[in-house]
Amino acid sequence: MDENLQINAERFMGFAAIYDYARPKCPEKVIDIILKYIGRNPSVVVDIGCGTGLSTFIWSAISNEVIGIDPSTDMLNTAIRNSAGYGNVRFISGFSDNTGLEDSSADVITCSQSFHWMNPKTTINEVSRILKDKGVFAAYDCDWPPVCNWEIEKEYNRLFEKVKELETVKPELKNSFKSWPKDKHLQNINNSGKFRYVREVVFSNSEECDAGRLIALALSQGGLQSVIKARIGEIDPYLKRFIERVNSVVGDDKITIDFCYRMRIGVK
Repeated sequence: MDENLQINAERFMGFAAIYDYARPKCPEKVIDIILKYIGRNPSVVVDIGCGTGLSTFIWSAISNEVIGIDPSTDMLNTAIRNSAGYGNVRFISGFSDNTGLEDSSADVITCSQSFHWMNPKTTINEVSRILKDKGVFAAYDCDWPPVCNWEIEKEYNRLFEKVKELETVKPELKNSFKSWPKDKHLQNINNSGKFRYVREVVFSNSEECDAGRLIALALSQGGLQSVIKARIGEIDPYLKRFIERVNSVVGDDKITIDFCYRMRIGVK
């Protein structure tokens, strides 16, 4: 395990409640696609970088055992609290390249909105070690922002362009995280040589959303949280304008938003 990746775990401290409230639930389509490639119900599913368990619990009715792994104490504690009533789901603290699980013990391994925070080479080595022959690895992410309204999306993009700028120029933020490009996920999985078949699948999932949740979706992003925690006031007008735009467009209504997903599949 690369000890420097502890900074990524620390990036997600302090806003687990917002994250758990705002982030999308795992779409049923994830299960449908993975079951097509494994050809049966899995006995053991491992969700690496599980966060608060949003991408973990969906497997409880499908698999005999479900294991969520995350290095962030805040996220993991929320997941454990949420696990009441899920007798076959457990959560453990760990990093993606040092899970502590047995060789060839998992039928399915997933990384939801998390693979870009992991060293792809060492993570894929660990995935290959614990994945059964012909097991499925799936790393999937949704695009930001969700499809909702062009005015809201435009303000969201302005806000996060400023976040990225601040992360580049502010000394207290520049070395506060380590990430890998999402557009290299498929290539990294394919080039590893660990999988007999690799492909990308694209789909969308609709959810209902009000203004409060749309605002919380922005606040659930680690980059914005890092800027806020560092008390960098330059972000304030951008965040204020985004919140005002959401409230003016959505008001007290609920709207349908679409999360657009990209899933990278590897069959061992």
